[in-house]
Amino acid sequence: MGKRANFGIERVEHLPGNIGYLDLRSFPRTAWAAESLAAAMTLVAHADALIIDLRENGGGHPATATLVESYLFDARTHAVDVWWREGDRTEQFWTQDAVPGARFGQGRPVWLLTSGRTFSGAEQFAYDLKNLKRATVVGETTGGGANPG
Repeated sequence: MGKRANFGIERVEHLPGNIGYLDLRSFPRTAWAAESLAAAMTLVAHADALIIDLRENGGGHPATATLVESYLFDARTHAVDVWWREGDRTEQFWTQDAVPGARFGQGRPVWLLTSGRTFSGAEQFAYDLKNLKRATVVGETTGGGANPG
């Protein structure tokens, strides 16, 4: 099913004005999606700015969201902590030191498009990048499901 949905990657475009556009519909397991995400991020790596469309993204795995975040930073960065009620444990998520393909990096603007259908892992992704001052969030209030723990 992941292959049929292109691992959540609906569209990658180069818009006029050298703007990259990435429409992500989900964050599937990293082991399944990493290769396709690397290809998509490499295609937008040389744009002057990037729009990531999360308006139809129902979420997925936090580790995959953090993988995509890794392409937007120049160095390893602490993204978020998730507290799991069961077992009273906290899991830290950090961007990766190295990524396959080309990095977009930190020096150029990123906009995230959200809607009421943006949910779960997509909300975490938007939250992380907004709070790390790495992206500007534009759109509607999200669905309110970024609470895995």
